[in-house]
Parts: sequence; structure tokens; C-alpha cells
Amino acid sequence: MIAGKTIAITRSKEDSEEFIQLITNAQAKAIPLPTIELVSKGEKIVDEFLKAIKEDDPDFLVFMSSKAVKLLFDTARKVSKFEKLQLAVANTTVIAVGPKTKAALEAEGIRVAHMPQRYSSVGVGEVFTRLNPEGKKVIIPRSGASTPFLAQLLEKIGLKVNEIYLYDVCAFRDTSQWNEFRELFSNNKVDGIIFTSASSVNAFFEIMLMDLDEKKLLQDLQRIKVVAIGPFTAEELKKFGTAPVIAEIHTVSGAFEALKNCFN
Repeated sequence: MIAGKTIAITRSKEDSEEFIQLITNAQAKAIPLPTIELVSKGEKIVDEFLKAIKEDDPDFLVFMSSKAVKLLFDTARKVSKFEKLQLAVANTTVIAVGPKTKAALEAEGIRVAHMPQRYSSVGVGEVFTRLNPEGKKVIIPRSGASTPFLAQLLEKIGLKVNEIYLYDVCAFRDTSQWNEFRELFSNNKVDGIIFTSASSVNAFFEIMLMDLDEKKLLQDLQRIKVVAIGPFTAEELKKFGTAPVIAEIHTVSGAFEALKNCFN
């Protein structure tokens, strides 16, 4: 039973509302860990994105995170190019990787034409296989820390791919919010951790290794139920010698279900 357990997730409190609700409803304790922060490439990202759309004349735009959507449109507002961006995006066929990204696009007045059943790069590839995409062009605005997997997959399907990097990620700098987690962890009172991205895995280890010996950290993690939200997150955890459970549905609720099953 998950009731009474203490579970952490590698997201900030504001990004963890769904997780906190699920954990609280299950009568367990939730600890959000702000693990990564976005480092925007600045106001130039809007002009670069608009230039790419003008030059490439893409058939499709693929958004892989709600953060990319928010950053792009918020920056466009700052530089008074929101309507220009909105029109440019609306003139393509828009694909969102999952419901959170879809909701973020719709909040900006963008119609989402397709969303995969599997909320992942593989799911996006499955959408394209049904769209006769050979020779078509796609732009993907995303993080500079992204893996090349999606671009390679879409190129194999026959698409011409242009990835535009809007931001980088780094480990969260103000780790004072980790104090409660560190204390519980050192006293063997953390029962599970959900990792939500490959970047958050790297940042977690970077932050924890400021205070802990690597061997001790890995030993302590072996006592804990570790869940990866998807396969890329799992691969990153394996590099650190951790054997995670992988959520079948690559969402917070899917990861929660996987974690719950660990305690049944």
C-alpha cells in the first residue's frame, strides 16, 4: 500500500499539482524537488523561429513540452510579436506530444491537429506513419539538451527535420528547497522517487552529490522504489547504476500508477 509512504518527484511545486493531488488522495506524503531550470536563449528565439518557418515553409510543427510552448509565446508577447507567431504556427499542422502540451497550445489559441496515444517521441513517430509524410517538412522547437532520437526517427520515416533550440537546462541552483528531502533521505524515510526527464536525472545526481558520496547515494537509492516516466529517463538512470520501473503511460499519472503497483 502506498498510504503513509513518502514520495518525491523531480519537479517544482508549481509543476507538481497533479502529482501532489494524486499522492494526497492516496494518503501519502508528496515532496516536489525542483531539479532543473530553463535557461532561455533570449528574445532572439522568436525571430529565429519565425525565420525558420518563413524559409522552410514547414508542413508540420511538433511541440514536445508545455514549457517550450510557454517560453516561445511568452517571449513573443515581450517583443510584441505574439500575433505574428500565432498566425505562423496556425498556418501549419500542429502536433502536441501529450495533453499538457496540447492544453498549453490551445491556451495560446492554437488548434492541435494530432496528439499521439503514447505521449513520447515514439508516439509522435506513430502519428507521422499515418500521415504519408515522405518529403514533408517539420520544425521541432525544443531544449538544447534533447536527445537526437526524435529527429532521427522522423528522418527515417522520410521527413525533413529542423530542430530549433529555444532553451538549455541546468541543475536547479537554489537547493534550499531540498533540505526536507535531504534530511528524510539520510534517515531512510523516503520510500519512492519519480524521475520525470533525463535532464532531471542528471540534475538530481549533481545536486545530491554535493553532500553525499556516490557509493552511499547509490546504496540508499537501492532501498527506494525508483520510477522513470519514460524510456529515455530510464536509460539515464541506468547510467548511474539504478534499475528503475518504467511507467507504461509516460505521464505523471502513469508514473504514479507504476509506483503504486510497486507497493502492492
